[in-house]
Amino acid sequence: MALIKPRLTDYYNLPFTQEEVDFAIPFLDEDIPLYLDPFLLWKSPSQQDNALHTAIVNSFNHLGYLTNKGNEDEAIKTLIKTSECYEVGLGDSRKRIGKPIGEKLASEIITLFKNIPQINKSGFVHFEEVQLLVDQFSKDRVSDVACSYIKSFLIDFTIDQCNKLGIPMDKTKLEVYDYKQHKFLEEEVTLPQNPENRLPIILVPKRWLRFIPWINYDDYFLTSFMKEGAEELDRVAILNYNRENYGMVQTYIKYKELQQTDSRNDPLFKPIPVLSVKRKLSTIMGLPTGKTDRADRLYENYTCQLMASLVYPKLDFADMQIRTDSGVQIRDLIFYNNRSYDFLRDIYDYYDCKQMVMELKNVKELEREHINQLNRYLSHQFGRFGIIITRNQPPRNIYRNTIDLWSGQRRCILILTDQDIKLMCQLYESKQRLPIDVIKRTFIEFLRDCPA
Repeated sequence: MALIKPRLTDYYNLPFTQEEVDFAIPFLDEDIPLYLDPFLLWKSPSQQDNALHTAIVNSFNHLGYLTNKGNEDEAIKTLIKTSECYEVGLGDSRKRIGKPIGEKLASEIITLFKNIPQINKSGFVHFEEVQLLVDQFSKDRVSDVACSYIKSFLIDFTIDQCNKLGIPMDKTKLEVYDYKQHKFLEEEVTLPQNPENRLPIILVPKRWLRFIPWINYDDYFLTSFMKEGAEELDRVAILNYNRENYGMVQTYIKYKELQQTDSRNDPLFKPIPVLSVKRKLSTIMGLPTGKTDRADRLYENYTCQLMASLVYPKLDFADMQIRTDSGVQIRDLIFYNNRSYDFLRDIYDYYDCKQMVMELKNVKELEREHINQLNRYLSHQFGRFGIIITRNQPPRNIYRNTIDLWSGQRRCILILTDQDIKLMCQLYESKQRLPIDVIKRTFIEFLRDCPA
C-alpha cells in the first residue's frame, strides 16, 4: 500500500504520535521541513546542550586555525564534508539526500577567517552569522554543519530512542566527526535504516528545531541593517558591506542574544487557538453549498484547518491532496493512524487503516456516487475505512448504501455533517472530552446499524 508522505513509524507499524516522542519523526521519501538551530543549544538551560554548542563552534573555528597554519585545502575539504548531513533528513529536499557545497563557496567562507580581523583574532561565537557574510549559505547549511559536528551525540541519542521505543536497527557504516582529532573517521554503528534504500537514519531532538534560525539574514536586514539607500541594495551588496563593516553584524548578534527568551523551538504542527476555531466554524456554517462564489474551496480550506487541529494529537496530519475521480476534482485530508486511541486501534486492526482519509463534500445532499468515489479510492490505498465530511444528514437510502458496503465488502465509510463538526469544536473549546470522540460515537452508531 502506497502511503502518503510515509514516515519511519508507519513502515514499522509503531504506535506513537509525534506529540509523544522527543524527536521529529522522519519521513522516508523527503526531508522534514525544519532545521537544527545552534542558537537553541546556546541558550538552553541544559549544560549538555551548551557543551554541544561549544563543540560545534570550536570545530567550526578550527577551520580558521587550519587556514592560519597554511592548511587551507584541508579546511575547505572539511567544510565541504560538513555541509551535507543527509542522515538527519532536515530541510526541503524531496529526496532526503542533498548536495554538499562546492569548493568555490567553501573557499569564500574560509577567507572570512583571514579577511575579517575580529574573526581572525577570536573566531565565531555563533557561526550562523556566516549567513550575513556569504551568499548561498543559508538555514539548511547552518543545520547540516551543526548536525555533522555533533553527529556522534545524535547517533547515541538515536540508539537510546530506538531501544526505548522498539524501532528496528541494523549495522551500518558512516563518517563521524572526531572532536579530539578534528577529523572525520569511519565508524560501524547500529542505526535505523530507510527501508527504501537502506541508508541510515539519525533522529534529532525536537527542542532544537526551528523553521528559521534565530539568527538569519531577513531578520538582520529588517531590524539591524541601517544604511542610506538600503532598500536599493541587493543581497550580495549587503553581504559585502557586512564584511567591510563587521561591527554591525556584531551589534546584531548581541541584540539577538539579549532577546534570547523569545527564541523557542517550532513544533511540526501547532493546533490553532480556540478563537480561530470559532471564527472558522462560523465561516463554514455561513457558506452556501455548491460552488457559488468559490464556496467549495472556502469550505475545503477551512475544514482542513479545523480538522487538523480537532483530531490532534490522536491523529497527526499528513497532507491535503487533490485527486480526480471520473473527471471530478476531490480534496482529501490524510492523517497518520498512530493507534494512539482505542477506536483508532480498532479500525487499524479490523479495516487495515494505516492512514485515515477524509473526503470533503460541500453539497446540499450527498449522493450515491459520492459514496462510490471514496469507496473506489479506499480499495487502492488506505485500507477499508474512510470518512466523508459534508453539510447535511444524508438521505436514508444513501446511508443505507454505506451499510450495504459494510455487509458485502466489510468497508466502513462514516459520514460527518455540520452538526458533528460543530460538536467537535465545542469539545475542543471546553476540553472536557476529546473532539475525536465524535468520530468514535459515529463509528459506534454505524456498527449498531450494521447487521449482526
